[in-house]
Amino acid sequence: MTPWPDNPPAATTTQPVILVVDDSLDTLRMLDDALVDEGYVVLAARDAQEALARFEVAIPDGVLLDAVMPGMDGFELCQRIKATPAWSHVPVLFMTGLSESEPLLRGFASGGVDYVVKPLRIPEVMARLATHVRNARVARLAQEAVDVAGMGTVVLDSPGRVAWRSPQAMVWLQQAFGTDAAAQTAAAHWLAAARRDGTAQANVAQGAVQGRLLARHLGQGSLGESMLLLSLTPVDQAAAQRLREVALTPRETEVLSWLAKGKTNRDIADILGMSHRTVNKHLEHVFEKLGVETRSAAAAIAGKLLPQA
Repeated sequence: MTPWPDNPPAATTTQPVILVVDDSLDTLRMLDDALVDEGYVVLAARDAQEALARFEVAIPDGVLLDAVMPGMDGFELCQRIKATPAWSHVPVLFMTGLSESEPLLRGFASGGVDYVVKPLRIPEVMARLATHVRNARVARLAQEAVDVAGMGTVVLDSPGRVAWRSPQAMVWLQQAFGTDAAAQTAAAHWLAAARRDGTAQANVAQGAVQGRLLARHLGQGSLGESMLLLSLTPVDQAAAQRLREVALTPRETEVLSWLAKGKTNRDIADILGMSHRTVNKHLEHVFEKLGVETRSAAAAIAGKLLPQA
């Protein structure tokens, strides 16, 4: 087996890339030969650090991972892979000589999808690998297809961490919350709120991109995962300018927004934590600034001026 170069050639779309991680050269050579015969492009790593370096160069379509290695073992490496959103979709199959249930359970708990027992039976390894690579590719294509429709997808695992996000979703989340650690934490809390409440909204204001980002919870999938669908509604810049010219106060804008959603004055008072009399006073000012006399006229204007209405 020839060592893998620092800059591997790009694989064709019909050739899945498999990363084999094992500290045994004999195992690496055997799997390299078998995988090449099956039409795979093979990456090889002797330990966890080499494996992470391979991921930085080219994200594989599947990983055959030795469970027991010097230094960082396979279980910890798998956790690292699954904790990185851009890599988390890659199926990991453990190779283990351990037949006890405890290490097998650790493998599944760390994010592995399957395991094969050493000494390896190559036909079994190839069959299991092909199934998981095919399933992962189909799922990923289906999720990425949502981007083509002008939406984005985020998958949360059972504890609420981001297990996968489509390219469009990643762009929108960065535009809404930023890219630093604090921004990522804020985005995670927002996504968790969308899963809990069914929906969540956030403002996007970055350069020419102005709008309101909506996340909708589509329900739970396998293993407790939840899928969220993201969509961006652009702000009408002319309407936004008109709203600024009207010069509503933040409180008046809130009252108008709830009025446009069909809430009564008493509902608005309860939602905003103010008295019924205060709501009436805010609406008097709103009607005067908008140049209208009725609730329906104010609601019609709000529908044009307020993107969240």
